[in-house]
Amino acid sequence: MALLELDSLTKRYGGIVAVDQVTMRVEPGEVRAVIGPNGAGKTSLFHLITGVVKPTEGIVRFDDRVVTGLPVHARCQRGISRTFQITALFPEMTTRQNARLAAQARNPRRWYPLGGSAVFTDAAARGDEALARLGLTHVADYPAGLLSHGDQRLLEVAMAVAQQPRLLLLDEPTQGLSVEETATAVDVLAGLLSDGALTVLLVEHDMEVVFRLARKITVLHRGSVIADGDPETVRADPGVQSAYLGGLDAC
Repeated sequence: MALLELDSLTKRYGGIVAVDQVTMRVEPGEVRAVIGPNGAGKTSLFHLITGVVKPTEGIVRFDDRVVTGLPVHARCQRGISRTFQITALFPEMTTRQNARLAAQARNPRRWYPLGGSAVFTDAAARGDEALARLGLTHVADYPAGLLSHGDQRLLEVAMAVAQQPRLLLLDEPTQGLSVEETATAVDVLAGLLSDGALTVLLVEHDMEVVFRLARKITVLHRGSVIADGDPETVRADPGVQSAYLGGLDAC
């Protein structure tokens, strides 16, 4: 059974179709990249999956339940977490505090009047574990705003991982990174995903990153799916090469 199913998902803004009849299945443990030229609808698709915007048509089904009408926080509670193109951190808080706060937000008992210490203890353990998995323990006590850009991007992933998601959406995790920072981030992410425990949707413009991390690729162009399959099949697809104005190797 697929963990995530999109059925004819569509988003229109007046006469502009941002996402056009997208149908997709993501299996448990799958790492799938969503790629496409600028304006293809990739981030809009993430907004629809996470509830940031409502679809014009279509259905989002998660863990065999329709979640199309649920708000963002309710989808997070069900196990969907994401990162953003523009890093969203609390810069004056430490790296550790950012990770623990993210973990606390997923705990269903966070608003209970009794048992608060258990919530904090659980959040501390999950936050610290996430920092260790992303290689950030050595900067745990640094203010997040003073971290390098590469570490800030990894911290945002750690915050999502601390929520123990069943589905993790990574939106351009290497955006703005140097060549060296990108190489480091990809090594860390590859290690994070190596055991197959996380199901991941990845939007990424760097094709080397995509081919390193993803086993399946969905290609969007003008809001529609034009190709879907393993990396080599997608790479050789003439429609994909045309959409990228000269082929994936040129991007």
